[in-house]
Amino acid sequence: MSDGEMALLVGLGNPGEKYQDTRHNLGWMAVERLAQELSLAASGRRFEGRFGEGRYQGVRLWWLLPETYMNLSGNAVGAAARFYKLPPAQVIVFHDDLDLEAGRVRIKRGGGHGGHNGLRSIQQVLGSPDFVRVRLGIGRPAAGVDPAHYVLSPFHSAERTALTAVLDRLPQALLFILKGDLPGAMNSLYNAPAAPATRGVGAIA
Repeated sequence: MSDGEMALLVGLGNPGEKYQDTRHNLGWMAVERLAQELSLAASGRRFEGRFGEGRYQGVRLWWLLPETYMNLSGNAVGAAARFYKLPPAQVIVFHDDLDLEAGRVRIKRGGGHGGHNGLRSIQQVLGSPDFVRVRLGIGRPAAGVDPAHYVLSPFHSAERTALTAVLDRLPQALLFILKGDLPGAMNSLYNAPAAPATRGVGAIA
């Protein structure tokens, strides 16, 4: 994306205090943190979710936290994308990923949903997989632990430390994503010094 373009930042999670500090809400936490750090104003509730907007490095941004519950995230994302006439390529989805350990991130455009119900719903509603995914690792549960229970459980303290370091670097990574430089975004996450942490993962949910 070049200066003057637009993008929709989507953080996946579930609404309500019950889910606030759980692994499945990591995408939600990430976008909340970006909105705060980049001074993207909150505009209340729209498109079946919490919503806001602003500008970052010349790009007009909207942010959305669907409150439809994970399985119906596409309803909120589709409504916002249609309203602003955004193609899938200008939608950036932040979500938790079991296949990456806590503190690891992968960024890509397109691909399958990998069993993630939020991604599955977005693909179905947009009619395309060609949106950007920021995959935020939460790691696999221990042997014998139900993954469904694991993703809806809170983070441990060691996980919080790793995740805070990643969240501190997200504004810089987003700048590369908006330029279409996904490798540059990955490099910024792991090679650049993080900004001083001002809060823990739980405090930003």
